[in-house]
Amino acid sequence: MKVRPLLTFSLLALSTPLLAQQPKPTRVGEVDNQEITVEKSRKIELPPANRLFDKIPSVKPSAEQRKMTYEFEDRKLTVGDPRITPGVLTPAAGQADDNPAYNNYVKLGAGNYSSFYGEGFVGVNTLSNLSLEGSLRHLSSGIGPVDGKNSSQSDTRLKVTGKYLTNSFKLQGDLGFDRNAYNFYGYSREFAASPDFNPDNIKQRLNTINFRVGIENANSDNAIDYSLRTGITSLHDRFNASEVDWGTNFNASLGISDNFFALVAADAFVTQRSDGSIVDNRNLFRVKPTFKYTSSLFTITAGINAVNQTDQRQGINNTRAFPVLDIDVAPVNNIHFFAGVDGDINRNTLRSLLSENKWLAPQVLLVNTVKTLDIYGGSKGSLGGGFSYEGKVSYASYRDFSTFNNTYPDTTKFFVLYDGGISRVLTISAQLAYTQKDKFRSTLKGDFFRYGLDRLEEAWGRPRFAGTWSNSYILNKKLFITADLYFYEGIKNKNFTSNVVYTLKPIYDANIKIDYFLGKQVSAFVSLNNIFSQNYQRYLYYQSQGLNFLGGISYSF
Repeated sequence: MKVRPLLTFSLLALSTPLLAQQPKPTRVGEVDNQEITVEKSRKIELPPANRLFDKIPSVKPSAEQRKMTYEFEDRKLTVGDPRITPGVLTPAAGQADDNPAYNNYVKLGAGNYSSFYGEGFVGVNTLSNLSLEGSLRHLSSGIGPVDGKNSSQSDTRLKVTGKYLTNSFKLQGDLGFDRNAYNFYGYSREFAASPDFNPDNIKQRLNTINFRVGIENANSDNAIDYSLRTGITSLHDRFNASEVDWGTNFNASLGISDNFFALVAADAFVTQRSDGSIVDNRNLFRVKPTFKYTSSLFTITAGINAVNQTDQRQGINNTRAFPVLDIDVAPVNNIHFFAGVDGDINRNTLRSLLSENKWLAPQVLLVNTVKTLDIYGGSKGSLGGGFSYEGKVSYASYRDFSTFNNTYPDTTKFFVLYDGGISRVLTISAQLAYTQKDKFRSTLKGDFFRYGLDRLEEAWGRPRFAGTWSNSYILNKKLFITADLYFYEGIKNKNFTSNVVYTLKPIYDANIKIDYFLGKQVSAFVSLNNIFSQNYQRYLYYQSQGLNFLGGISYSF
């Protein structure tokens, strides 16, 4: 089993549930986030399709059908920071096809804003079917977009993975540690000049330890396909807030006949959050049995999604059942029309909310979002000549729809406001993609949101429109270029101290990353981010870095 360093091009398309805390919150539902990751091994190959339990191919699919992938499945609607890491993005180095594969690598780079980047990977194959991997990554900016080092940030990640593979199953264990340090720098310049300002009070630090182990089927000929994963994540911040989350996920599918399949997905989450005098014991259990019938003309999936949630402090213990129905019709080859209904309870944990807005206030209120009903329909397919498309319209109802807004009187932090009534969200999504063999790939996608809220004044912190355009190009197996553009519009936040509503300026964020292979073991990289040098605010009072760059070298061994 070869272990290869990856050249990863990730873009966070949509992500942002919003939080706020009040003694008597208005409540809402949740819209989700999506992360799209395109990975390049050192041989620079476009990624294969992922193995999914809920995507059983039609009977006797063509080669063209087998390679088609669609990225709007179970679409998440929230939008967070336009880039995965606010600040300098890190390109990854790869290796040309003609060169031998080296398992290990070291990368070093630096850039403006006193930025430093370092990453290392070591993989060891102790036996033919056993491998161990270790990686360390650090990215930091000594100064930030405002007030020098008071808006600095750093991110350090350590991960160790062990994999054991046989002909029948794959066993994997992961142990990781993340440290994210940053500052609450959304204060006014007048406050910074006052004697009450203390830079030590604006510092925040998140330490996360996670352990996960899983086993899954490795024999594609088995009639039963399965995957079982369980793990514990422990989060602590600088102000003694903490959260322990134990999650277990099980997926299985059984082929009853050539056209008929039984599937089941089950999840169990046991969570405890502590923050000062507040202790939340919150659990969620889900079981989702479905049946799928496939033919060359259509595919039907039907079942039920039963979810139980408990919250000891808020006295919640309820079980909901949601319908699951999805119909996919293919009247001609590679052109699909689909429609369906579903529902679910989406978890809002301290860790999930911090991943979308890290400037949270202490003791934020944690409430799950109930998607009571989602009715959707659309079309997807391959147009030939390397073009593919997807369009989707969704009309969903939520309870406890969540939004992020600045707290008061301290506007440097955010809490979560929930709409306790029934919120209705209309989402219109479209995507057009073009691929030219293994050389060029371009994807243009956009999402329009219309929020019909019951008790909240606005969908604070959520965009009205979100668009992304991502591209990757390989030249002569030596030069690898990725370029992307993000556009967000219609984001609103409110200063509850002055009672003024702000519509944030549209966000235009363009980035380009270049990797060039200098030899068999050495490559150079450079990335330019926020090329338009727009100090945009994704959240009110928090400016992003302007034009920033990062350059460096990578050595493989």
